[in-house]
Amino acid sequence: MSQEGYDHATVEERWQEAWDDADVYHVPDDAEDPTYVLGMYPYPSGKLHMGHVRNYTITDAYARYRRMQGDDVLHPMGWDAFGLPAENAAKERDTNPRDWTFDCIDTMRGQMKSMGFGYDWDREVTTCTPDYYRWNQWLFRRFHEAGLVERRDAEVNWCPSCETVLADEQVEGDAELCWRCDTPVETRELDQWFLKITEYADELLDAIDELDGWPNSVRQMQRNWIGRQHGSEVDFEVEGHGPVTAFTTRIDTIHGATFFAIAPDHSIAQELAEADDDVRRFVEEEADPNGDEPNGVATGLTATNPATGEEIPVFVADFVLSDVGTGALMAVPAHDERDHAFATKKGVEIRPVIAPDSDGEADSDGGSDPDAPDVEEGAFTDDGVLIDSGDYSGLDSETARERITEDVEGAESATQYQLRDWGISRQRYWGTPIPMVHCDDCGAVPVPESDLPVELPEFINTTGNPLDAAEEWQSTTCPDCGGEATRETDTMDTFVDSSWYFLRYVSPGLDDAPFDLDRANDWMPVDQYVGGIEHAVMHLLYSRFFTKVLADEEGLEHREPFTNLLAQGMVQLEGEKMSKSKGNVVSPQRIVDEYGADTARLFMMEAAQPERDFDWSEEGVKSTHRFLTRLSDLVEGYAAGDVALAGGRDAAAADRDEIDDYVADETDAAVAIAGAEYDDLTFNVALREAQGLVRTLRSYREFADPHPAVFERGLDVAVRLLAPVAPHLAEELWEALGRDGFVAEAEWPTANVDRDTVEKRRRLVENTREDVRDIVDVAGIDDPERIDVVVAPDWKYDALSIAIDSDADNLISELMGESHIREQGDAAASYGQDLQANREALRETLDGDAEFDALRAAAWLIEREFDAPARVERAADADESVVNKADPGRPAIDIVE
Repeated sequence: MSQEGYDHATVEERWQEAWDDADVYHVPDDAEDPTYVLGMYPYPSGKLHMGHVRNYTITDAYARYRRMQGDDVLHPMGWDAFGLPAENAAKERDTNPRDWTFDCIDTMRGQMKSMGFGYDWDREVTTCTPDYYRWNQWLFRRFHEAGLVERRDAEVNWCPSCETVLADEQVEGDAELCWRCDTPVETRELDQWFLKITEYADELLDAIDELDGWPNSVRQMQRNWIGRQHGSEVDFEVEGHGPVTAFTTRIDTIHGATFFAIAPDHSIAQELAEADDDVRRFVEEEADPNGDEPNGVATGLTATNPATGEEIPVFVADFVLSDVGTGALMAVPAHDERDHAFATKKGVEIRPVIAPDSDGEADSDGGSDPDAPDVEEGAFTDDGVLIDSGDYSGLDSETARERITEDVEGAESATQYQLRDWGISRQRYWGTPIPMVHCDDCGAVPVPESDLPVELPEFINTTGNPLDAAEEWQSTTCPDCGGEATRETDTMDTFVDSSWYFLRYVSPGLDDAPFDLDRANDWMPVDQYVGGIEHAVMHLLYSRFFTKVLADEEGLEHREPFTNLLAQGMVQLEGEKMSKSKGNVVSPQRIVDEYGADTARLFMMEAAQPERDFDWSEEGVKSTHRFLTRLSDLVEGYAAGDVALAGGRDAAAADRDEIDDYVADETDAAVAIAGAEYDDLTFNVALREAQGLVRTLRSYREFADPHPAVFERGLDVAVRLLAPVAPHLAEELWEALGRDGFVAEAEWPTANVDRDTVEKRRRLVENTREDVRDIVDVAGIDDPERIDVVVAPDWKYDALSIAIDSDADNLISELMGESHIREQGDAAASYGQDLQANREALRETLDGDAEFDALRAAAWLIEREFDAPARVERAADADESVVNKADPGRPAIDIVE
């Protein structure tokens, strides 16, 4: 083996240039329904990190695999180029965001090319260019025309560090931190532009069930975020303040409501705070919605329960949120854990009105009153049977919910959502200007389509929003009346850019529409999308929203943007996420320089399934590099004639022995299994097959006199199986094998193999080798003279098959019903007892003849490992004392010293 390894720098540079010259990765505009493979485009922060490398290696490997399967493949790349970090970096460096951004793009594009990522660079998009963001503005106008844009004064999330508004989805965790800088988020009242995503809440939720190609975790996160709840709205008359509406999903418990609670920012709470110091102190100083336990303050007011007429106390409570439900709720401590904790703390009555339906006696007409549950220590939160609920006692919960909603005055069925409209206004410079002008006479007026794009002015390095300081840029005329007007100075949330960029790749140069509709209808949706799970309720939800609107307004024929989604795991170092702040970052460029891009790619993909986190390992990288070097040596040696020199077998000879057959079978097995795993994006399993084949070929060359045709096909297959992940070396070795064209465009190998049979054969061979090792180790055999492997007699295979298929309680009796098994006497009875005892663990094996053939073909592996001849025998040809130890899938081993 080469000590220094192959010259990866030369190899990689050579093939990257060759691919570029031949336009290997370009998909023509007239391609019909290409396979669309896409990784979430990056923010150009300066350099690629390992998360980028993993994401883009996954998409590149899959795109290459599909191309070798004969597909036209659309695999583009672009830049999510607007955003606050560029603006901050420009301020720090006293430059402008555009120059900083494009410098970063140039660096990262170069790094991507050095990694060998096969992108169609002719389709590159950059969201901070007017050619792109004019279509953000165009789409804003279309949403406005469709009634999906609204400007209103709203309480918004404000990051004091970033000095801008955040969408709800950008506020993270119970501590409510900014998603970008981890600063605690405040609330402010500001005029904001909203996209009315709530108009699509039901479809966004209901269609999740049809996203079969998405991870369940992401689908559930979107369900939870949309947060649809079916329930009832019911009015409680609050003393001195009139009716206050509460939303509840459990109106069946209304007879157990023992207090009423309102949010600290509810209008009644705010009014009370002006006159009551206790309420003011709680609202301004003590209320903590994220606290470990609910807290509140009595108001001295009462509310009238509309079902009972009972007066119950009113509290201002920090577990009531103004943006969930109505900001007011009826509290039922016996049947809600949070209400129970609050009532226990405040000494409020806990009154059970739902009992477990243990005997199923509840019915729609009412029935007997079961015993009340014990709610002293905790709430009973399940549905059940109503008790102590007047005329409704005895009803089941579902029926009671319907009847109480019908009967109680001021109650009605209602549906609530956690999802809120998407506030897209940002008080920053480096984003898409919102195409509106403000006129004293006409109000807010859209910029005409003919005047788009509204381009950004020159950057002004100032605090706050630089666009507020661009007075000349702000000054304009009203499109409606021609009078003086002022441009909107808010820019769009950058998630607008990424909500449709996948459509722009279809026709990136189009200058009269955001995308070519006919081509989009042919090429979309994206077949395989890859990115981080952190985008589940921002980018992925917004993209679904945009796609549905464009289907309704622009004629898209699909309503979902991504058919299949893979959320890749993190690359960690010693169990922690890589982070500059932690100082535990591994530079992808260093790995490329030292070991080569193929080494980085292969290690990344073989280390774990794409969805799982894994630990970066320098030793793992070195091991991967050694493997690629051994592969290179193996192919280059064959190309130089090593195999022919070893034995001089005629390449055209038709005769093959058992060893040749074993290697040929393993080659076919690797093809069948690796292809299926590439289809499923389980690259680590596919690569295990390719690497296992290379090890087999190396052993074959070292131990046997390889059949040239078998050996060459093995090398050919190994190179093609590795080509999607280690493309540069694969091209080099493909050429060394004398093949024409690029391996990137070669056909994927095929084999007609049953995977179940392969796995049974491999399990048999590995178990047999492991048994030989155990015997040699336990018996202390240093120099075996011969190793005999004896296959079980045929009747045992029949007995095993009967046992697997049998439902009989007495398996032995069933076995003894077969005359050829019964004739075996005590041996059959003993084997039957073993099968009976292990019925749950039984699994099918190869039949006797297939086991004999498989072991004969693999005997050379035993001979090579133990340096002794191995003889495989049928039961009829072996000593009975040895045969008695042989079982299906576990042949007997007899070692002669």
